[in-house]
Amino acid sequence: MSKEKQGRQASVEGFAHEHIAAGILMKRYQNVSLVDLPLSPYDIIVVFKQADGSEDIIRAQVKTAKKTVSFTGGARGGVDRIYRSDVKVYTQSTKTSDVVIGLNPLSKDSFALYFVPTCLIEVLNQKSISINRIQALKNNYEIFERCKDRDFVLSKCREYGII
Repeated sequence: MSKEKQGRQASVEGFAHEHIAAGILMKRYQNVSLVDLPLSPYDIIVVFKQADGSEDIIRAQVKTAKKTVSFTGGARGGVDRIYRSDVKVYTQSTKTSDVVIGLNPLSKDSFALYFVPTCLIEVLNQKSISINRIQALKNNYEIFERCKDRDFVLSKCREYGII
């Protein structure tokens, strides 16, 4: 396969994986939306109604995760790649999103979601992580729902041996 065809396929898979992750989350949480903002550092928002009527919003960035989950953004890949000196690659943090979701294709029709809270990414201080190291975060919806609770996330990740 040519580099251009590989790039096109990677681009299509990336968009498809955003939709798949949104669909999986929508079946569970209902109030889920893809973000249609080209410069946004996150792809999906999930809105939770609080008891007092206010809303809590989780901002999620989706990454294809075959062997690793990447924590970087801002670079173009695939067919959309354009090199510009003013484009800055960044590492996801609590300022840019609340959780990175590594979507791991298990087969053509089966997927696992690895929920990596950005408060954990800040502590790890690295650009990616092997999915083997974060097996405890695989389909761990409690971590997803509490991804902004830094003390909880870091305590659990110590328990899991991630940090």
